[in-house]
Parts: sequence; C-alpha cells; structure tokens
Amino acid sequence: QVRLVESGGGLVQAGGSLRLSCAASGSIFRINAMGWHRQAPGKQRELVATVTSSGSTNYADSVKGRFTISRDNTKNTVYLQMNSLKPEDTGVYYCTSRTLRPGTLLPEDYWGQGTQVTVSS
Repeated sequence: QVRLVESGGGLVQAGGSLRLSCAASGSIFRINAMGWHRQAPGKQRELVATVTSSGSTNYADSVKGRFTISRDNTKNTVYLQMNSLKPEDTGVYYCTSRTLRPGTLLPEDYWGQGTQVTVSS
C-alpha cells in the first residue's frame, strides 16, 4: 500500500502564510503526479495544484500567484507554499499522488487524511 501523511496546517490570519508538506511512503515504484485538493465546509472538494515528476505545475485560478507547489523526488514529498491567504482558503487540504506500485501495470490514485487550514479575517 501507499501512505500519504500531511503536515503544516493550522490557524493563520488573513494575509499570512502557511507551508504544507506531504510525504509518501510504502510500496512505491514510481510517483507520477502529486497534488493538493481542498474541501471547504459545505462545498465540494476542488483541485488546488498539481506537479508532475518532471516539475510541470498546474494551479486553480483562485490560487494562482499566491500558492506554489513543489516536490522533492528523493524524499517522495510534495509541498504547498501558501501566501497572502484569504478566509476563502479555509478548508481541509488533501494530498494526492498517482503512484505505480512494484509489480503492477497501472498507477493508482492515493489520498492523505487531510490537514485543516483555517484563515481568520
């Protein structure tokens, strides 16, 4: 199996910054894309940002210019630097990875348990 463990969430005032981390461990042959999703209270889960194994990134329009996703392939870890935070960024942030396990042919998607981010106004 593959396990994703997030850290770095918390409470911050509007305009502040937080850095989320997510480490993948377990039965890993190769990790393709990694990313972050979030779910605000009463809303559907949405994509925040993704990064491929070669470093190509993609962002939701709502976070462009404020959030930066990066990864350390040697540590199977993905990061999300969040600056200029707004109250509407509040939610549970989930790490994801598209991972190929040894002995399998197709990668599968894995999710972390989530970390709470709360931005006060």
